[in-house]
Amino acid sequence: MALRIPQFGPFPPLVRRICGGLLLAVTVALTPAVAAAGFVAAAFATASVWLLAVAGLAVAAAVAVLLGGAAFRLLGRGGLRATAALTAVLLLGVTALAAVTVFRPMPAPAAGPVPSGVRFWNLPTGSRIAYVHAPAVGTPRPTPVIFLHGGPGTPAEGIPTGGRELAAEGFAVYSYDQVGAGRSSRLSDVTGYTVARQVADLDAIRRLLGADRIVLVGQSWGGSLTAQYLRAHASHVAKAVFTSPGALWGREYSGSKVGEPWDDLTPAQRSRRDDLDSRPRLIAASLLLGVNPRAAHALAGDRELDQWMHEVALVGKDTTLCAGAAPTEAHNNPQGFYSNQMTVKDFEQLPDPRPVLRTVHVPSLIMRGECDFVRPEVTREYRQTLPDSRLVHIPGAGHAIARAQPRLYTVLLEAFLLDKPLPAPNP
Repeated sequence: MALRIPQFGPFPPLVRRICGGLLLAVTVALTPAVAAAGFVAAAFATASVWLLAVAGLAVAAAVAVLLGGAAFRLLGRGGLRATAALTAVLLLGVTALAAVTVFRPMPAPAAGPVPSGVRFWNLPTGSRIAYVHAPAVGTPRPTPVIFLHGGPGTPAEGIPTGGRELAAEGFAVYSYDQVGAGRSSRLSDVTGYTVARQVADLDAIRRLLGADRIVLVGQSWGGSLTAQYLRAHASHVAKAVFTSPGALWGREYSGSKVGEPWDDLTPAQRSRRDDLDSRPRLIAASLLLGVNPRAAHALAGDRELDQWMHEVALVGKDTTLCAGAAPTEAHNNPQGFYSNQMTVKDFEQLPDPRPVLRTVHVPSLIMRGECDFVRPEVTREYRQTLPDSRLVHIPGAGHAIARAQPRLYTVLLEAFLLDKPLPAPNP
């Protein structure tokens, strides 16, 4: 079928040339944008990056032919040959631009050596989980203690604060990297990062340890995960500790509604964060996440985006402390970008767990730091929902209580787990 160039009425030559020039400029400016739109829109149908690229170029070519042909007709020059030349030049330009932006890999350093003491579980869920263990001293108690890190996707490193003291009291202590984070396995299908998967992994760990009941200590998101495990398996929890817990119900406190840890960045930190957030490949992956997470993962893999998340964490590692607190030391246990993004998305779609949790009679200790960025009502909801819970306010601590007040934190853990009076309780 022959291509028909739009015809225009009898405008004065100067007006036609001006309109043609403007339309030509619009064509040049618009082509890369429509190529990007076509690239993202194609993700509704496929996760293949090459097919996304072809779709983007096809849309760009269509726009260049239609608008460029109309522009040349107004200018009274060229016609089909000029339109074809313009289209070819624009497609080459779009391809070159994509090659140095969206298709240019971000830094992805190789993983460092695994520290001594890190071991691995191969769970029946399919997860390969990295963990550390402080064995019980003396006669082991029947309820091992399992620490759950925050994020999702922001693992700790080594035996947590208070872990060795609890081991000295006869508790076997474990801390593990949740699937998709740290040194644990990544999922080939990122849509598999769900709260249900996290709960299933935790219950598989309990069964692997041969424990009928466990003690859970959840930090931040780990507190949210502890609540979800209680909802599903309350009979297998002897006691629960919620340290600066995140939202109890993700749908009620989605996104920054839980609190905003990035408000107190210095100008230099904010500039660095803006630089990290403006990387074209990250922006493309973020857009694809909202359409087809598999396509996002195909474009930008785990190593790239885990490293990006690690760099972001380094920028904000001290923003959750009390004012004037000493800077914290960073560790190199990798972050988990897709575990974070997909688990949070899933968490915000879950049904309200509070009706079930109001019937759960598991002794629970809730700790809140004086300077915690998490809104007070988020923390209070745990106390109001869990019938056998106590809330303790920790002075001089932000979100990371164990880091700011390690001694008080450890004393509280020991007293609670050993059924001793809590120091300075605040109900």
